[in-house]
Amino acid sequence: MAAPRNLAQKDEEKAEMNNPAAKKMKCERYPFSRWGLAVVLGSFLVYSAALFCIYRTMPAADFKNLKLPRSLADLRMLKDHLGSYAKDHPAQFILGYCSTYIFMQTFMIPGTVFLSLLAGALFGVVRGLILVVFNATAGATACFFLSNLIGRPLVSWMWPEKLKLFQSEIAKQREKLLNYMIFLRITPTLPNIFINLASPIVDIPFHVFLLATLIGLIPSSYIMVRAGLALGDLKSVKDLYDFKTLTVLFFIGSLSVLPTLLKRK
Repeated sequence: MAAPRNLAQKDEEKAEMNNPAAKKMKCERYPFSRWGLAVVLGSFLVYSAALFCIYRTMPAADFKNLKLPRSLADLRMLKDHLGSYAKDHPAQFILGYCSTYIFMQTFMIPGTVFLSLLAGALFGVVRGLILVVFNATAGATACFFLSNLIGRPLVSWMWPEKLKLFQSEIAKQREKLLNYMIFLRITPTLPNIFINLASPIVDIPFHVFLLATLIGLIPSSYIMVRAGLALGDLKSVKDLYDFKTLTVLFFIGSLSVLPTLLKRK
């Protein structure tokens, strides 16, 4: 009886291999392509080399304590070391700062929240806010395009259920997609990294993604930049999003979807 079963299983496997629908499902589950991986890897290497060249050409300074901050203590130390340098060489410092921020945002490297706080501490509210919103939008845009190449298997593996819910919500909000995306960007309903990766997968148009990102990141960026001014009083990153702050963000976010709700009524 074992031999006929094995033969039957082989016949089923051959039928699946010859079935176009089965091939399509298999390709959708594993959509990595050599070309896509090559583009992403090449982008990472080119950007890393460019970032290295930028730092090599910056004016000489004591960079022995320069490192990406991973805590508020690291950030305070970094602020003390970079304060005078940013004043003496503003153009070079801003170039290095923006390049680092966009690189981290593009390739999903944790720590951009500390760079946002640093912008407030070094540049003040107005200039810091402009820098943070610009860098965050540029990095999210680059992440959007890279995710369009190899993002589906990553998101399906990391957030399978969340991706399904997101796709169903996007389908419901097609008429007012921009308002809904702005709401998601303003409020901490979904992580920004998930929105960056999942947006091209659920067919969100790029112009909607870009405009929603540019507008929606302003409130949270303002909160972080303002907190950077009082860096010495900040005890934890979690203090940035206390109950009062979350309430304000959800209130601002609700204003973006209010026209849609009124139209439906």
